[in-house]
Amino acid sequence: MMKQLRGTELKRFTRDWRRAHRAIPGMVLVLQSVTYPVNVGSLFRVADAVGVREIVLTSATPTPPQTTIAKVGRDKHRVVPWRYVENTEVAVQELRQAGYHITALEIADAARPYYEFAFPDRTCLVLGNEDHGVSRAVLDLCDSAVFVPMMGKGLSMNVHVSAAVVLYHILAGALSRS
Repeated sequence: MMKQLRGTELKRFTRDWRRAHRAIPGMVLVLQSVTYPVNVGSLFRVADAVGVREIVLTSATPTPPQTTIAKVGRDKHRVVPWRYVENTEVAVQELRQAGYHITALEIADAARPYYEFAFPDRTCLVLGNEDHGVSRAVLDLCDSAVFVPMMGKGLSMNVHVSAAVVLYHILAGALSRS
């Protein structure tokens, strides 16, 4: 019979599993004007869960310390490295110069379904505003774009949900290679 793990047993299980597996190597997120603190907090929590190396908050994205970000993200802004860069284009160029492949998570004409894309080890995933997505100027700087296919009547999902889908896909690929 299976039992749910709690407390010390849960901590040991998680610790042992982490020791046997690796996180996503070199993954960085850039948030371009992700304006809702709930989404930012959720993205910090997801980033921690999959082992994202850094989050770069840009433009109109709210920054910690902020009550909603801390509460929704369960204070993961304290453990996931992050920085603020006013200009998204500057942040993307810096990451490119540091050797990152820049991929937008965006519904765009040249975008491919996320599961058909081979993500390089050093990938910067650019996430855009909840209503307007990744700006044209930033999209022009991207090496590629991926999207989450929608099979229902909706045209897209919430930014943190889409990011979680893609990041766990990348993590699964990294774990299968290790």
